[in-house]
Amino acid sequence: MDIFLWGVLPYVTLGLLIGGTVWRYRYDKFGWTTRSSELYESRLLRIASPMFHYGILVVIVGHAIGLVIPESWTDAIGVSETLYHYGAGLFGIIAAVATLVGIALLIYRRRTTGPVFMATTRNDKLMYAVLVTALVAGTFITLIGTIDPHGPGVNYRQTVSPWFRSIFLLQPDIDAMNAAPMRFHVHVLIGMLLFCLVPFTRLVHMFTAPLHYLFRPYIVYRSRDQRTTPGNQPARRGWAPVGTKARDR
Repeated sequence: MDIFLWGVLPYVTLGLLIGGTVWRYRYDKFGWTTRSSELYESRLLRIASPMFHYGILVVIVGHAIGLVIPESWTDAIGVSETLYHYGAGLFGIIAAVATLVGIALLIYRRRTTGPVFMATTRNDKLMYAVLVTALVAGTFITLIGTIDPHGPGVNYRQTVSPWFRSIFLLQPDIDAMNAAPMRFHVHVLIGMLLFCLVPFTRLVHMFTAPLHYLFRPYIVYRSRDQRTTPGNQPARRGWAPVGTKARDR
């Protein structure tokens, strides 16, 4: 079972994540979207969406730093293990609270706004359930690490992190993962399930960065005021030459 969970299942997850994403992009380009529901309700969305997205971004960056950067590197620049865990715990709790509050508001909005709820699919419900479970499990681990940074099994950079890096070296360190406490096992398994769902849910939009927004031309909006335009200039039709006054209909 240990070989399957920590030596085989990670590659199954990567296969589904990469293969599923390629399949989705090739055969479902028009479905590659979050299916925005802003037209139905925007008041809660303006609050909940930034909280969730900025919070989850900090969570992802924190996971990347903790899993990819070896403990010896932070020791070399003078960052002790205690200082690292307190810093990670502080930012982790702030990000976790923002993310959980944001997703709670998003779920409340989806459940209480009729048209939004009607557009909710079974995949959406499953995705929300797995995502919230992963966030709660991660928050629990962060709280334990912050309350007692020297507690048994808190230093995941000696267990989970070496196992994570060994996966990409095609030599999974199963013993290192086995040495981690059960709470890390549960969190990692939920995380792998979430990554398996990414290509087949709206979460796939995380791979789409709107970089073309940085280079597209500005959108020019023209005033529809028939009296004057900004600068006290006579108003004109959008297609009329400069200097032509607008006529009353």
